[in-house]
Amino acid sequence: MLKHMLVWGLLAVAAGPALAQSSAAVGSAPLKMVVLGDSLSAGYGLAGADAFPAKLQKALKAKGIEVDMTNAGVSGDTSTGGRDRLDWSVPEGTQAVIVELGANDALRGTDPAVTRGALTDIVARLKARGIAVMLCGMLAPPNYGADFAARFNSIYPDLAKSSGVPLYPFFLDGVAADKKLNQADGMHPTAEGIDIIVKNILPSVEAFLSSISRRAS
Repeated sequence: MLKHMLVWGLLAVAAGPALAQSSAAVGSAPLKMVVLGDSLSAGYGLAGADAFPAKLQKALKAKGIEVDMTNAGVSGDTSTGGRDRLDWSVPEGTQAVIVELGANDALRGTDPAVTRGALTDIVARLKARGIAVMLCGMLAPPNYGADFAARFNSIYPDLAKSSGVPLYPFFLDGVAADKKLNQADGMHPTAEGIDIIVKNILPSVEAFLSSISRRAS
């Protein structure tokens, strides 16, 4: 229980070379990708080069995968906020979006039905524009009870399944509850914490980009 509470203290935020080559073959120009999220992906308290989108771009480049990355993270944003700004946060020509939203909804005790509706709208609207989507999951805090947790935690796997989009189950996997990987405020990952997030999520992103390559071929 204590560790779970620590996880949510940290969340107080307002397959190899063949895959790489396949993903890189999406086109001669870099693939245009947007990370739509809150402060976890925006890079709160960090230099721009240390934020998740920038470090993910660098890690992909090291694999031979060129992407034109846009950081569309807004500190304190909710799933509803992300939906409301979707059209201008994800410009025309975008080919892929990583959605990292919902932590603030859970922390505020927002009705999971509202969060589910907003995330469902985001995914549906992006897919209607022909944009590939990868969803990053979050976990509910224990203080709102088991019913809330069950309703919230089911949003991400349910939506991924119903929409046919890939899911990375927990964005802060390997970083939450580790003081060494979080800033002095105990809430946001350090640059080293972002490195861990990128390392852990990278295989999933490679597979995501590989699927875009196969769809385009």
